[in-house]
Amino acid sequence: MNAFAPERLGPPADDPYYPIRMRWIILDFRMVDFLTNRLLATLNRDDISWLTPHLEQVDLQRGMILVREHEVFRYTGFPTTAVVSLVRDMRDGRIAEMASFGREAMIGLPLCGAPSASLGRYVVQIPGSMWRISTRKMEEAIASRRTVQDMISRYMEALLTLTLQYVACNAVHSVEARACRWIVATHDRTGKNDMPLTHEALAEMLGVQRSTVSEVLYALQSRGMIQQGRGRLAICDRSRLEQTACECYGKLRKRYLSLLPLRD
Repeated sequence: MNAFAPERLGPPADDPYYPIRMRWIILDFRMVDFLTNRLLATLNRDDISWLTPHLEQVDLQRGMILVREHEVFRYTGFPTTAVVSLVRDMRDGRIAEMASFGREAMIGLPLCGAPSASLGRYVVQIPGSMWRISTRKMEEAIASRRTVQDMISRYMEALLTLTLQYVACNAVHSVEARACRWIVATHDRTGKNDMPLTHEALAEMLGVQRSTVSEVLYALQSRGMIQQGRGRLAICDRSRLEQTACECYGKLRKRYLSLLPLRD
């Protein structure tokens, strides 16, 4: 079964007013949770009203595989509090992160009406919530709503910028600087100082040995920036982490905000 569409997370089968009731709740409270996802927050009120009946919220648990490599996306997802990594399994058994997605992003982008197959494995790194919509409905929105088209185009440019910047980052920046970038970016996505994170998981995300990550994290802890626990990491000094992070963090954040400004 495609974990992107877990049966237990669907709307109640015996509640025919579920979509209407959810839409009323979201609109009445200014769509606070719905608009936690920045891409959705860039849309205008008419677009939001059109999309809302077709969106449902799902809870994602750590380690859940949403889509496997080469699987076709059935849903487009907009994370709100969850963080999802796109990883590739190498022949030698190693795992490399190609991209990560939080409340600034979307998962399962439909392109030109063609079935979109996954380039890797989407796995939940930080548990939380996500809004999802069927790819068919998302394609309909893109085809019929100009501002949705514009949002997708801007997001694709932002994603390309991020991908190219990460290529340069991985080639020239230290593991410590990249680790700080990853931690600060994840903090942006969750808004929480405490996050579930193991040395092994971060090593996979950075493409380095676990022992290297352990050395880096212990050094950051000794300087008072983080506090480690069993399978968890707490941020103690966000400003110093950001100063230690590579320049890519600031550049990417600035570029993203310029491409996808919030609407009034």
